[in-house]
Amino acid sequence: MFLPFGDTPNPQATAYVNWLLIGLNVAVFVIVTVPLMAARVDLSDPLLGEYLRSIGVRGFVSPQDILQHVSAYQLFVFRYGFRPGEPSLTSLFSCMFLHGGWMHLAGNMLFLYIFGNNVEARLGAPLYLLVYLVSGVAATLFFALFVPGSQTPLVGASGAISGVLGCYYLWFPRNRVKTFIFLFPFLMTTVLLPARLVLGVFLILDNLLPFLFNGGAGGGVAHGAHIGGFLGGLGLAYIIDRWRGMRRLTL
Repeated sequence: MFLPFGDTPNPQATAYVNWLLIGLNVAVFVIVTVPLMAARVDLSDPLLGEYLRSIGVRGFVSPQDILQHVSAYQLFVFRYGFRPGEPSLTSLFSCMFLHGGWMHLAGNMLFLYIFGNNVEARLGAPLYLLVYLVSGVAATLFFALFVPGSQTPLVGASGAISGVLGCYYLWFPRNRVKTFIFLFPFLMTTVLLPARLVLGVFLILDNLLPFLFNGGAGGGVAHGAHIGGFLGGLGLAYIIDRWRGMRRLTL
């Protein structure tokens, strides 16, 4: 197992927007996700029948079976997660702040914590927020291209965070990433690895290869969204550099 847990060097200024995004994602999980996971689904919700059909349930299902196997959060995700087969502007943004569990949230927030502060320092707070949201939209739409009729909702901040990683890849090639290597019982150590090596592994080994072999999603992971977000962030970083360069030439 290879687990990044920090990077160097880091900016001196506090990354307020990055911390705000981390706080917002955690708050949504604690305030919305956790209670709804433990709550019973509303049997009178008109969306319930559509949800059951989307997961392959046909014919009569007793209320007891529904209450036993479907939580209120599953229906909430069906409503506010992004479904390529029934897209909406609301779900295009709301899906970025929903997560499937603690591990999903923790992994995403760890990567945002590691890589977001340098990118925010480079862009400034307002532009960083814009790049984050645009990357998230690009990631979701890229994913939807390959499963246009899917009713499976896409949730998670990883598409937007992948856009941050794309910016980081272009702008901080000399940075090092603190990585914990755990190959028990043979090797347990921490090393400093080149940032582009770590992000290259994330893009190619963790996402591109599974995407090509599994058709976009394997093991419940939206590899297409990660790729789309990374490419979106990379493209935005390139455009921003060109735009700033042109401004300097014209001033």
